Amino acid sequence: MQDEPTPTELTKAVADFLRNEITPAVSGHNAFKLRVAINALDLVTRQLALEQGGEAAEAARLTELLDMQGSLVDLNRALAERIAGGEADLQTPGLSDHLWRTTMDKLAVDQPNYASYKRESGDSGSATNPSS
Repeated sequence: MQDEPTPTELTKAVADFLRNEITPAVSGHNAFKLRVAINALDLVTRQLALEQGGEAAEAARLTELLDMQGSLVDLNRALAERIAGGEADLQTPGLSDHLWRTTMDKLAVDQPNYASYKRESGDSGSATNPSS
């Protein structure tokens, strides 16, 4: 374990500095490039903070759903093969919930400001599957 500041704290601090101190002094195309850089830092910050938990939850759901062990890549490959082979579909118990939760976890990292994501995740930040 590393001492503080954590990678999450570092990327957030740099993004906040750029956003609050540098952005007001930049204009034109450089302002656009600066916003892109800030968005990239914000994405990395969210990945550091959320991705590990999301991937662990996804792997746990897949392990239960598929009744097999493996890496996240292997488990997703096995699920895709079952879907492609007609062995699994949205009627398969747990599959719809897994796909919903995985999508919401990915949106929490990639696009947390999407209106649809905000609506579906609610104020508490916990995603619910409207089909369940």
